[in-house]
This record gives sequence, C-alpha cells and structure tokens, in this order.
Amino acid sequence: MKAKFSKHWNKSKQPRKQKKYIANAPLHIKSKFLNSHLSKELIQKYGRRSFRVITGDKVKVMRGQFKGKDGKVERVNMKKSTVYVTKMEKEKIDGSKTLYPLKASNLQIIELKLDDKKRIAKLGQKKETTAKPKQTTTQTQDKPKKQENGEKI
Repeated sequence: MKAKFSKHWNKSKQPRKQKKYIANAPLHIKSKFLNSHLSKELIQKYGRRSFRVITGDKVKVMRGQFKGKDGKVERVNMKKSTVYVTKMEKEKIDGSKTLYPLKASNLQIIELKLDDKKRIAKLGQKKETTAKPKQTTTQTQDKPKKQENGEKI
C-alpha cells in the first residue's frame, strides 16, 4: 500500500499533487502553512516579512469579502489550515452566526501577541542574522579617462 504522505516529495506542476501534499501533510508541516505577512511597521521592527499566526494576534484581512477589516484571532485550526477572527462572521440559515474560516495567507499581522518566550526568541533570532552587514567585494577597474578630443589623460 502506498503511503499517504511522502517526506521526499520534491515538487510538481500538477495542482492535484500539490493539493494532495497539503491535505495529507502531518501537523508539524501544516503549521508552516499558517504564516502571514507582517505589517510594514513590524517588518522594520523585527527584520522579517512573515510569521506564524497564533490565537491572540491582531490581524487585518487583505483578501475576500472581509477585505480591509481587522480583528483578533479567536482560534487556529491546523488540520484545516484555517484561522477564525472576531467580527468575521457568516449568518447560517437558521439565523445564528458562526465565525468565518479564513486562510492565513489572506491575512496581515498588525500586532503580535508576545506572551511566549520562545516566540520572542524566534523574532530576535531573525533580527540578529539580518542586522549583520554583508560584505560585498566590488572591484572597480580603473579605465583610462578620455578628454573631449579623444586623447587619454
């Protein structure tokens, strides 16, 4: 019998294989699909573009019917790779309201919940590596300068 999930799966152009990979992935890999972009202020502050969404983060919806609205993350479902945000509700047929599932890729983190020491350490980790200036070796070759009449100096 074939395994549902292969650790050695590399890549495929076929959407059916991509969907199968995401659907059958174990939870430690599915949690990587729950990253969202940070706001411009947070990018400058922490030196990274995206971060994992957790319950308690303040997010802004960037795509879909709730575009432009912001709220607090109520819960995160790793099995379905969905995020539930306050104020983002749909009305059911019987009249009751329920939270609308959103994909983390359609959200932008406005404010991070920094209660967890490991999360703070992970934010600081990236900043330390990006803070080091890169040394580039650019060698400029000195070309002989020409005067207006075409003679070399």
